Formats: sequence, structure tokens, C-alpha cells
Amino acid sequence: MSSNSVFLYKALSEETRLKSLLLMQSEGELCVCSLMDALALSQPKVSRHLAELRKQNLVLGERRGKWVYYRLHPDLAPWIKQILEITLINNRSLIESELKVMNGQSCTDNGA
Repeated sequence: MSSNSVFLYKALSEETRLKSLLLMQSEGELCVCSLMDALALSQPKVSRHLAELRKQNLVLGERRGKWVYYRLHPDLAPWIKQILEITLINNRSLIESELKVMNGQSCTDNGA
């Protein structure tokens, strides 16, 4: 799978998309509801950003009942995986508050 570096850096330049990717890098698969809570954003706003990441083949989404679960695309180019890993390792503070919000929550906790 090849990805254009312009599209990657464009995705990473927007804070919501960057945090979403870093949260998935850190936690693995995440439900839209978890991202909504962590990022303190509405479902349409989160879904719009995830759709852009999906369009660029950075993430995969899978519908399960009411919610869609997203994860990093398993076929990401190695250089993209490295960028995400290095960014997370050296900038974990970018998502610390979001991780605290997510700690122990699941969609079923939110009435889904």
C-alpha cells in the first residue's frame, strides 16, 4: 500500500486527526463513541475527520451495531508506521488528557 506523503502530513496537520491517529496507535481499535468522549467533539465532527483518514487509507472502519470501530490500516507503509510510533513516543502529552477520559470506558458505558 503506497501513501502520498502530502496526504499524510495534511492529515497530521489537523489536531483532531493527529490525536485520533495517536489514540489508535496507543490503544488499538477505537469506537467512534470513545473518540467523541476523549476529544469532546460531536459524532458528526468525529465521523467527518475519520472519513478523511479512511479516504487516505490511513484507517479502516467496521460497523458493529450502532457504532463504527476504527483502527490504523494494517497495510500502512512502514515509514508511516514509524512516523506514528515516533510521534507517539515523543509527544504522548498530546493525548494524555484524552487517554484519561477514555480510561476504562466503552460504548456500552455510554448507553450504546
